[in-house]
Amino acid sequence: MPERQTEMLMDTWTPLIILWITVLPSIYTAPMNQSQVLPNGSSIGLKRPAEEQRVLNRSKRGWVWNQMFVLEEFSGPEPILVGRLHTDLDPGSSKIKYILSGDGAGTIFVINDKTGDIHAMKRLDREEKAEYTLTAQAVDRDTNQPLEPPSEFIIKVQDINDNAPEFVDGPYHATVPEMSVVGTFVTKVTATDADDPVYGNSAKLVYSILEGQPYFSIEPHTAIIKTALPNMDREAKEEYFVVIQAKDMGGHMGGLSGTTTVTITLTDVNDNPPKFAQSLYHFSVMEDVALGEPIGRVKANDLDIGENAKSSYDIIEGDGMDIFEITTDAQTQDGIIRVRKPLDFETKKSYTLKVEAANVHIDPRFISGGPFKDTATVKIVVDDADEPPVFSSPAYLLEVHENAAINSVIGQVTAHDPDVSSSPIRFSIDRHTDLERQFNINAEDGKITLATPLDRETNLWHNITIVATETRNHSQVSRVPVAIKVLDVNDNAPEFASEHEAFLCENGKPGQVIQIVSAVDKDDPKNGHYFLYSLLPEMVNNPNFTIKKNEDNTLSILAKHSGFSRQKQEVYLLPIIISDSGNPPMSSTSTLTIRVCGCSSDGIVQSCNVEAYVLPIGLSMGALIAILACIILLLVIVVLFVTLRRHKNEPLIIKDDEDVRENIIRYDDEGGGEEDTEAFDIATLQNPDGINGFLPRKDIKPDLQFMPRQGLAPVPNGVDVDEFINVRLHEADNDPTAPPYDSIQIYGYEGRGSAAGSLSSLESSTSDSDQNFDYLSEWGPRFKRLGELYSVGESDKET
Repeated sequence: MPERQTEMLMDTWTPLIILWITVLPSIYTAPMNQSQVLPNGSSIGLKRPAEEQRVLNRSKRGWVWNQMFVLEEFSGPEPILVGRLHTDLDPGSSKIKYILSGDGAGTIFVINDKTGDIHAMKRLDREEKAEYTLTAQAVDRDTNQPLEPPSEFIIKVQDINDNAPEFVDGPYHATVPEMSVVGTFVTKVTATDADDPVYGNSAKLVYSILEGQPYFSIEPHTAIIKTALPNMDREAKEEYFVVIQAKDMGGHMGGLSGTTTVTITLTDVNDNPPKFAQSLYHFSVMEDVALGEPIGRVKANDLDIGENAKSSYDIIEGDGMDIFEITTDAQTQDGIIRVRKPLDFETKKSYTLKVEAANVHIDPRFISGGPFKDTATVKIVVDDADEPPVFSSPAYLLEVHENAAINSVIGQVTAHDPDVSSSPIRFSIDRHTDLERQFNINAEDGKITLATPLDRETNLWHNITIVATETRNHSQVSRVPVAIKVLDVNDNAPEFASEHEAFLCENGKPGQVIQIVSAVDKDDPKNGHYFLYSLLPEMVNNPNFTIKKNEDNTLSILAKHSGFSRQKQEVYLLPIIISDSGNPPMSSTSTLTIRVCGCSSDGIVQSCNVEAYVLPIGLSMGALIAILACIILLLVIVVLFVTLRRHKNEPLIIKDDEDVRENIIRYDDEGGGEEDTEAFDIATLQNPDGINGFLPRKDIKPDLQFMPRQGLAPVPNGVDVDEFINVRLHEADNDPTAPPYDSIQIYGYEGRGSAAGSLSSLESSTSDSDQNFDYLSEWGPRFKRLGELYSVGESDKET
């Protein structure tokens, strides 16, 4: 086979490359670099006769070429001849040397430097490199001098059908709605072929379906996949596996092919109505079920999915349309039946309902297929339950007069057991609502009686709760509120609304209104209050005052004459009888105090005291109080001044020759105690060794300047405390800045070398276990208890 291919190539290319043409005289007039193209596309050089060269005296090269061809994927026992280079300057004496350079020169393409033959040494692949650009040059073999300028030419690799089509984006996935008509677009696939699309049919592709018929079809040249069957049902088959083939060479025999897969899924449309799983449902429910509680579920199945499978439920017929309701469970698409109103076994024991399930989303394309709904019958049986007692009324309102007798019946509540067994009922009062136990109830008949007296003015309403309990089942309990209103009776006498005190001017006129008084009554008559006012029988002919009833149910007090005087009588008492219009009427006597006062000319009260009458004319009470305050203040200042003078002149220091018993001075100032660290230099008194320099007194501010005393030298450890205190006392007596009174000096220093030693246990060098406290009992009865305590402590330690 390789030999046959070589012969075919040689038969094809050799005449093209080495063909010599006898040029007609007209051709010589053409440009020297003109080339002729053979029908197969190869170009050849034109050779000029020697005599024409002499005539034209041309020295440029006389050969040109355009391009050469070599077949790809060719392999044989010998290199394939691509073409031959020749120049008319070559006399055939082998003095010309041909040189080849450029793409693949010397490796892929080799030239015979004597003959100019170009051979392909390797197997070429057009898909790897489609053409090679090379440069040819003819030089003198002896001198290597160029005989012609370098010229470029192209060797093109001629394509053969050696690449199969490929689907780069495969495998594919596509969707199409179910029930689509024939020719509905599904998807488009694309295959590529690496062969040359220009030369021959190597890259001309044709598409076809290997698997997936008769459901789908494909356009041979556009690769568009369409539906081929109508009314494909997703519920019957949802997914299809289609194999697509792409074949080159225009689909003719001998072409190469490639395949891919397309997975086509039918999407859902609402083409199926809901269907109940059964036509009749049975449920039972207790009569005491809570409102809103679910009592059962119904289910309408839909072959569709997603939004197309959603259904809504309704009760369209039945004797319990107002008793029950049905809703849709969004998760399970079930119909949930619930109770809307209370059930009563004794009233109705069963119900029959007709429920309907309908699709929410209906596709108008399939509306002609029938109603997308379904119905089913639901029978509900009510079971008897032990119910609590039922009162005849949800609430009771009773009325009772506040003067009702004890144990009198106020009202009655009734209740019954709604069950068939009809258990007896017992009544009681919830004492949390009747803490004062003002009411009782008969446990058998529910009559409410009065236990304690009532007072409307204290409490107008009483709200209690009555409890009804079944005697056979004490857990069955009902409650009802009872409001008791206390009705009024005329049991309170009227009285003045407030404590009135009238003021009568001395210069008043006869018939002048002194005071207007009003009355109140705690009772609440239906027609309102109406009061009657009168004076006591013995005061009817009162010479000083009279009364007048006003239209607004008030009373005016009038003076009968003028000339009232405070000196003659300062206060008048006027008893007034106030009666109401009740049945029976109630009355009371209230006394009005009338005080005689001095008034200005325009009737303004100025003073109502008798003493004020002797005051100078024009001096008011405020001015008098101011004068008295000033006098008292002056007296206080004088007393304080005298006291301070006496305190300053009186000597505070007791003389040595005076009897102490005759000069007892009491001091209330105790000093600051141990915490007062500002009054004295405590550190100096605590430790005589710490005396160094003078420290001034801090308890007073010196009135005059003085020179500080020279500090004492440090005292040795064996200092006499008594002598130390005497020295300090002497210095204090002679100090001009010291206060003229004795002061308490606190000495926290015990001294050293005391025979008694320290009583403090903190500085003791011995432990408690080394000390003997028996000597405490010898100090007298005051230390007896202390000795017992320490003796007990020692005995406990030994134990």
